Amino acid sequence: MTHIAIPYGAYWSTPFTRWQGSLAHLHSLRFAAHVAKNELDRRNIEIDSFDHAALGISVPQKGAFFGLPWLMGLMGSEHVGGPTISQACATSVRLLQSVASTLREGDATVALAIAADRVSNGPHIYYPAPHEPGGTGEHENWVLDNFNCDPYTGVNMLRTAENVAAEYGLTTLQQNELTLVRYKQYEEALENDNAFLKRFMTLPFSVPDARFKREQVALNGDEGIFPTTQEGLTKLKPLIEGGTVTFGGQTHPADGNAGMLLTTADRAADFSKDRNIGIRIVSFGQARVKPAFMPAAPAPAARKALEAANLKPKDLAAVKTHNPFIVNDLVLAKELELDPLTMNRFGCSLVWGHPQAPMGIRSIIELIEQLVMTGGGYGLFVGCAAGDSAMAIIIKVDDGG
Repeated sequence: MTHIAIPYGAYWSTPFTRWQGSLAHLHSLRFAAHVAKNELDRRNIEIDSFDHAALGISVPQKGAFFGLPWLMGLMGSEHVGGPTISQACATSVRLLQSVASTLREGDATVALAIAADRVSNGPHIYYPAPHEPGGTGEHENWVLDNFNCDPYTGVNMLRTAENVAAEYGLTTLQQNELTLVRYKQYEEALENDNAFLKRFMTLPFSVPDARFKREQVALNGDEGIFPTTQEGLTKLKPLIEGGTVTFGGQTHPADGNAGMLLTTADRAADFSKDRNIGIRIVSFGQARVKPAFMPAAPAPAARKALEAANLKPKDLAAVKTHNPFIVNDLVLAKELELDPLTMNRFGCSLVWGHPQAPMGIRSIIELIEQLVMTGGGYGLFVGCAAGDSAMAIIIKVDDGG
């Protein structure tokens, strides 16, 4: 089977900014093209190198109907086509699976996976209904209405976390203890003037104005992360009466984008900043659990990815998760017999937020960099998504340096 490689360093992420922050004025696809063009230039990668690309986006923007071809045109490529993919918070993993499949089938040799979302200022959509009384249709706030209600189960995402917490007997104290660990892990990424983040993020990051003509502000890292202490977490009350989940134990909506180059093993060295480091995609997994139990879905998805790779949890050198609720990590650790304190070194979406589509690519980039720093091995990224589902990916880093 053809091995699909990720050239070392041929990836990037913007800082993530909290809801209505410094990226809220930017059209997410135009912004993603702007960033990708700059990042490819920094790596001396020509846009003509690509013969395939795919876009991940979960919050529509004006003109997004034209998707990936439009984005590539904005970057200066009028010959590359590809799909536009949306699977809520699993978009990144699905995006990489789609690109990897295209490469394995021999339909392309060098591909770009790019994901972008602006959760801020989401669209308000009206659906005409000419056969209803008076012709009155339906409308929705794309972001807030879908956060607040799964149309299949009729409950919001917070309720799914409470359902899982109740089933596993998880207390607010347990959630607070691990949440505090996650924030301390992120502090490690900020040490030595953001040294870890600078491995894949251009800092200071120049935020353009809406016309992409001049700099509006410069960011020194992720924006809008609240200082978190044990005392502060203890003061927070559960959001649902009789529940366990507080504001401290869940993530926040954010804006940003990320990109990654994928290619065949024989071409990887052409784009890598260190030919001694090999990175390959090993396997994927997908799962869906019973209705309204979303935070439980990562465990079976991870098991499927592990089975496909013929691995056991103990074989993993590093684990990253999308954890919209800290409940996710407590359950995954219990189900796979992992140490929750060692997962998510350098941070996670619980801390820096989740613009749904690019969040996974950033997590996988951080997973790669952690494995490079610690000598290589197998790494797992897994996260839940709307519809009580989840996707997982396993990568392998060989550090020959």
